[in-house]
Amino acid sequence: MNKIVQKVRRYPFTTTVVVIVWILSLMPVPETPLSDIRFIDKWTHIVMYGGVSFVVWVEWLWRHDKVRPCRLVLLGWLAPVMMGGLLEFLQAYCTGGRRNGDWMDFVANAVGSTLMLCAGMLWVWFRARGRRAESGAKSCRNAGRR
Repeated sequence: MNKIVQKVRRYPFTTTVVVIVWILSLMPVPETPLSDIRFIDKWTHIVMYGGVSFVVWVEWLWRHDKVRPCRLVLLGWLAPVMMGGLLEFLQAYCTGGRRNGDWMDFVANAVGSTLMLCAGMLWVWFRARGRRAESGAKSCRNAGRR
């Protein structure tokens, strides 16, 4: 339990966004004027899960100098996709008919996380490239000096 509390304290934004997504996913959805927009539900899922992945990536890269691509893929892509699948299952079987699970919502969740995975990998690549250039410039400036 102590490890969980440490993780929550270390990643407060990620924890907050995940809790908000859980609340939004399990509460009944009111009808709004936006309900008439075609595929608004799917766009909402793409943005929501892209946002979750974005917050995970930003908070991870902010807190860690060393990038671990496998861990970032697991936490920034796979975990949100699995969370989306679990929430769709819970909507289908545990909300007493107030919400319904939808496979296309799950696909939209995965699309949002996958888009952020692509953007995150580019971000890591540019970050590493910038650090290499920065360290190379420092070594060139000090070449031959004692």
